[in-house]
Order: sequence, then structure tokens, then C-alpha cells
Amino acid sequence: MVEVQPDDKAVAGTLAALADPTRQRVVELLRQRPRRAGELAAAAGVSPAALSRHLRVLRAGGLVEVDGVESDARLRVYRLRQPPFAALQAWLDQVHAHWGEHLDAFAAHANRLADQEPETGR
Repeated sequence: MVEVQPDDKAVAGTLAALADPTRQRVVELLRQRPRRAGELAAAAGVSPAALSRHLRVLRAGGLVEVDGVESDARLRVYRLRQPPFAALQAWLDQVHAHWGEHLDAFAAHANRLADQEPETGR
């Protein structure tokens, strides 16, 4: 497995792009397969104009790419890009490791305290 070093600015952009529930829905739909904008709008329950704004944010954040004729929206097919999600996962792995280390240290401390407690005659 290749280790990815997260870029803080890129991760922040990814999180910002994913903060909106409609954009989360679009990502979920694109996880299944590439789709055209009209299909995404219908499945996400938004107008084509609203979806266009959401796709613009996702494209600006690098989460989505488009194939097809740039000048003809009917022929564009949108798909997810892997690098921003890999960077986000790497950042989440670092956060998880941080808390894992702290929780392990806390458990070790609690165990030391428990071992030092005098036994009571119950």
C-alpha cells in the first residue's frame, strides 16, 4: 500500500466540498458509476441549475472530473477522482492513530493505578 501524505489545504477543500448533503448524495451516486448531470439531478432531487452549482464545487475541489464534450452539457459524464479521497483517508488515519495512541496511554495508566490499589477485604 502506498502511503499518502495529506496536504492540509487539500483536505480542508475536500471537507468543505463534502459539507453539503446534496454534494454527499452526488458523491454516493458517482460511487456507483459515472453519470450525466441530468441523471444526477433527478436522482439527487435537485434542479439542473442547482446541480450545476454543486458539480462546480466538487470539480473545483478536485473530487469530480468530467469526460465528454465540454461545450455540450448533455454529453458530459461525471466521475469521482481518487486522489482527494486518498488524502482525506490518510488524514483520517493520522487522526485515528493519534487518538489510538492517547487511548492506549490512558489504558496503560489506568492499569497501573489499578495494580497499585491496595486490595480490600470484601
